[in-house]
Amino acid sequence: MKQNLHLLVIDPQNDFCDLPQAYLGYDSQKKEKLFPALAVPGAHADMQRVAQLIKLGGAGLSAISVTLDSHHHYDIAHPCFWIKKDQQPVFPFTVISAAAVRKEDYLPRDRTGLPRVLAYLDALEKNGRYQLMVWPVHCEIGSWGHNIHPDVRHAYNAWEEAYCKIVQKIYKGSNPWTEHYSAIMAEVPEENDPHTQLNQRLIQTINEADTVYIAGEASSHCVKATTEHLIEHVEPAALSKLVLLTDCMSPVSGFEAMHEQFIQNALARGLQIANAGDVLPALIANSQSR
Repeated sequence: MKQNLHLLVIDPQNDFCDLPQAYLGYDSQKKEKLFPALAVPGAHADMQRVAQLIKLGGAGLSAISVTLDSHHHYDIAHPCFWIKKDQQPVFPFTVISAAAVRKEDYLPRDRTGLPRVLAYLDALEKNGRYQLMVWPVHCEIGSWGHNIHPDVRHAYNAWEEAYCKIVQKIYKGSNPWTEHYSAIMAEVPEENDPHTQLNQRLIQTINEADTVYIAGEASSHCVKATTEHLIEHVEPAALSKLVLLTDCMSPVSGFEAMHEQFIQNALARGLQIANAGDVLPALIANSQSR
């Protein structure tokens, strides 16, 4: 009997991929090449393996979902949101705590947002998952960096045409007041913004699948956060059917320890790990089932 095999690809976007020269974009206004804003070492090769898995095993896939980090230029996790006490700019990879804001070491450039910022930082730190990280402006909506890696896009476009199915696109991160690493929910959901709240549709889709293969970028952040929320919210019986494709994900440079701990924690909770080549025979066999 044919199984429901689902491929979930987290944020396979240009801004996260260490793209070679031939894959770079071009800014016709500035007349210069476009480079990834937050390139993850190994991500380009990861995405090529994802694309190859879709090409060779797509007939056995019942569904493909792709998440898209989708930010505005002005965002609480981007430099232009912040200013230092001495009026100097805040640079990427700065960690900002609620205590530092109360000391006015860092302040929102729009001071009217200070109460909202402090409420957010307090809630974020209470959750104990992350402190606020200022990242380079990345995955800006409408930009080249927001686009999906071309090899992955070409592969799933061919899959859509061959099997008359639609790849589900899941957008996250467009609320500038909360970080949104996970495709399941924002780090601090907002009461008046359902897009930041629990994604019940995706959870139901995961629960209904027989196996869910998880790939994407970065394993230290958005893949990790999504998987952790899945562990928290899917049916307990569903945990063993979550398979992390570890050769189709890589950590942000400097966060390798977070990747390793994430994998160990996932295994301890009953998830499986595999390489893309390991699961290809199951996809081919599923394509031949009725």
